Amino acid sequence: MIHVRRCWPPVSTFSIVARDPVTGDLGVAVQSKFLAVGAVVPWARAGVGAVATQAWANVTYGPRGLEFLAAGYSADEVVARLTGEDPGRAERQVGIVDSQGRAATFTGERCIPWAGSVVGEGFCCQGNILVGPEVVQAMADAYRSTTGTFAHRLVTALEAGQAAGGDSRGQQSAAILIVREGGGYGGGNDRYIDLRVDDHPQPIAELRRLVMLHRVYFQLDEADLVPLDPPLLRRIGEQLHRLGYLAGSQAGTQATLAALERFASVENLEARFRTDGQVDTVLLEFLEARSQGRAPDFSL
Repeated sequence: MIHVRRCWPPVSTFSIVARDPVTGDLGVAVQSKFLAVGAVVPWARAGVGAVATQAWANVTYGPRGLEFLAAGYSADEVVARLTGEDPGRAERQVGIVDSQGRAATFTGERCIPWAGSVVGEGFCCQGNILVGPEVVQAMADAYRSTTGTFAHRLVTALEAGQAAGGDSRGQQSAAILIVREGGGYGGGNDRYIDLRVDDHPQPIAELRRLVMLHRVYFQLDEADLVPLDPPLLRRIGEQLHRLGYLAGSQAGTQATLAALERFASVENLEARFRTDGQVDTVLLEFLEARSQGRAPDFSL
């Protein structure tokens, strides 16, 4: 009888692991020619650190690495411990950032080329089966030079890596994981942003769209508020009437607000409904788009 040894394929991947110096958030963003890369590569814990484990990935690097970080070991020390105890380390690749922003990476000598990394202040970029070193360098340059939210900077790094050639085998999946103490839904966990594109011809572009959707549904900002003055109230009433939420387009303030609240509930935008004389412009964009029969502009 012939026994066939079955192996998982290598996670041919490029990733960035980083700590946001402004918020202290920790995150991983990753793209791969591999199904559901977000289920394998990214690991993070608020106030502790973040880990990307890839190539012939040893998934225990994720939970064990976080435990070592929680025990007070630095990123460099954790990389040394994980790889030192692993007889398969020659085929592993890992990137780690600790809660202080110290970054470290490891690329085993038997990782499929091109494989390597760039380490910067508060981040590291690593990849394997890439077209060349220009991929991780482009990621590092983009992350350093981009402003805006942490999620935007991480996705921009992925976009830069892909523009530089990316994974030599192509694209399939992408993911982003950002952790913040109490940042998850309802404050019950630390998964502030946890989005995955498991199988898509343009996974990074789709991930960008999902990150924008996350901003729409979950990231409230005082800068999105405008005064609810009489002209705006009339326009809202007309749009709600057009959609069937309001019997008359010139209804009073309370009836219009009640109808707007019902609309917000249907669109999963309850958190953006206000009763303090202000109105959220993201909610207004949804209302205007629906009343015109078009999709909302998620690039808000």
